[in-house]
Amino acid sequence: MAESGVRRAGTVAVVGRPNAGKSTLVNALVGTKVAIVSDKPQTTRRRVLGVLTTGEGQVVFVDTPGLHKPLHRLNRVMLDEAMEAVHEVDVRLLVIDAQSVPGGGDRFVLDLIARAPAPRVAVLNKIDLLKRKEDLLPRMAELGSLGIFDEIIPISALTGEGTDRLVPLLLRLLPEGDDLFPPDTVTTTEEKVRWAEVVREKFLERVRDEIPFGLGVVVESTRRDEAKGLTVVSATVVVDRDSHKAIVLGAGGRMIKEAGTAARLELEKTFGGRFFLELHVVARPGWREDSRFIGELTS
Repeated sequence: MAESGVRRAGTVAVVGRPNAGKSTLVNALVGTKVAIVSDKPQTTRRRVLGVLTTGEGQVVFVDTPGLHKPLHRLNRVMLDEAMEAVHEVDVRLLVIDAQSVPGGGDRFVLDLIARAPAPRVAVLNKIDLLKRKEDLLPRMAELGSLGIFDEIIPISALTGEGTDRLVPLLLRLLPEGDDLFPPDTVTTTEEKVRWAEVVREKFLERVRDEIPFGLGVVVESTRRDEAKGLTVVSATVVVDRDSHKAIVLGAGGRMIKEAGTAARLELEKTFGGRFFLELHVVARPGWREDSRFIGELTS
């Protein structure tokens, strides 16, 4: 808990390798869904702010794309987003998959964090999936020996185990000051961008492994149908190969119908009210190298 009478506020970059559970953690700490989640790497493509306001202060989490080797212009944009965030925030929070075997990618991330300003905190995530919790001890000792972290905490973003220690710790590390956003703010991401991301999430849950990296969603228009009490959202699902268009549509339009229904239910649950989705699928080969179109997806 922060000192009595002292209010703290600031930004925390949540960084790590793809699929480490960063977005799941941010959603859990903020208390609502501000970033989409899937088991496909590189799901997060832009910086997403999740704002948590407590009686002691305000923590602004910056959920970043996973740190990985960039193979396309899109990937380079994602990597730049993450690396800029590391140097612009007040605290760096490194999320590590406790199940993973350390390798070259982990060394790259640790070197990046070591060169970034302090303070730095590491969390070993997904401890709910470990057969023996004592297996964490060597990993924690190895991270501690680097001398770059203020604290190392084992957690499960999914179940909440250990996360109760995080917010008080982060508040102690943040500078004194007034809140950065109004207290009812949970994210600064535009609503239509959040809607597009929910649609993408539902397709990511259903497509094969080679498709997710080349799948994007853009909300083209929205309108309110007062007579029916609906928000009508027209969105385009973009794939980077002609052959992927048929897969995303599914036999007899089955996949697009299932994904659309799941997205509509998620939108109604998260945002309230009733939604109607108009989804279209187009193939746009090479879009991951198109700077202008990438800007539409990541801005």
